[in-house]
Amino acid sequence: MKIEEAKQSLDKVIDKARVHLYKPIQIAEILYRDRTNKDIDLSDLSTYRTQSRKWRDIVCLDFLGRTSTSSARYQDDVFNDNATPPNVLHLLGVENKRKNGIVEAYIYRKFAQRYSQMSTGIDYCVSHSIDNFDVAEFLGLFWHEPGLRRSIDKIYEIVVYSLFSALVEALDVSVEVSMDKSKVNILVEFEDFAKKVMLLSAKDPIFKMKARINRVGVTNASDRGLDMWANFGLAIQIKHLSLTEELAENIVSSVSSDRIVIVCKEAERNVIVSILNQIGWKSKIQSIVTESDLIAWYEKAMRGKYADIVGKKALRNITDEIIVEFPASDNESIMKFISNRGYLNLKDKLWE
Repeated sequence: MKIEEAKQSLDKVIDKARVHLYKPIQIAEILYRDRTNKDIDLSDLSTYRTQSRKWRDIVCLDFLGRTSTSSARYQDDVFNDNATPPNVLHLLGVENKRKNGIVEAYIYRKFAQRYSQMSTGIDYCVSHSIDNFDVAEFLGLFWHEPGLRRSIDKIYEIVVYSLFSALVEALDVSVEVSMDKSKVNILVEFEDFAKKVMLLSAKDPIFKMKARINRVGVTNASDRGLDMWANFGLAIQIKHLSLTEELAENIVSSVSSDRIVIVCKEAERNVIVSILNQIGWKSKIQSIVTESDLIAWYEKAMRGKYADIVGKKALRNITDEIIVEFPASDNESIMKFISNRGYLNLKDKLWE
């Protein structure tokens, strides 16, 4: 194998990576360890397979404030034959040491480039107001940029959450938890449980709270399972790609709620309904929201009579959620790191 082929293997890993680039960063830190500490053998996977996750996490915590939550098996895919197995890493390591860290520099420049692209999303929100924000145009920023397309699922999730949350807040919806008065004896018997778990007691048998929609959190898992949940019993799953029968089963079986809302592209709606009917789970789906629904609702939110209340809140939510999801898109830590490592002055035609 030639170095050009090894580089192609590395590029495949980078191109497939989502914005956080956990796997490419792991490769970079393995090469950095090999170059500086010289205490691993790149031909022997056992000398760095597990330890390299810790080396990667140190860097990721600095850039992103988080680390990969994927399974160990998924993380180890980076060493598969179709990614960067030991023989490829060995070649990259020889090149990296011969050129003072050029492969490391290449990976981190790609990382900086990816996050620079992500910052365009924040820039769009900051430079647009309720008068000219166009949600279709905003989504297009990510669809049309190859480096960002892998993270479009999270952008869809942010767009849906931002509007839904703004509307629930604007409507001032409340949720009431109450009990059957005829069951008061059971409540008295288990009052400590009722107080701790349901905030109910014999004195206060009704509890009210503001309705909220919550994102499940920042994850690295593939696009399946629960994305958002509401404290009024609703589960929301975002689907922007084709839905297979296997994925449909996973969505429904992994969410215990009997009220699931699926958000998808217009073209996928009939396919989703058909698949859910086939597997007998359509009854669990409360509704299907399409991208055209989102666009129409955003238009009303931004330019309708309640734009000052709903539109401005939704726009703030989008910006805040992008920063939470992709924190490095809003700081200078990447370039500072690249400078401190001495990568700025490394130039090579192959690694441009």
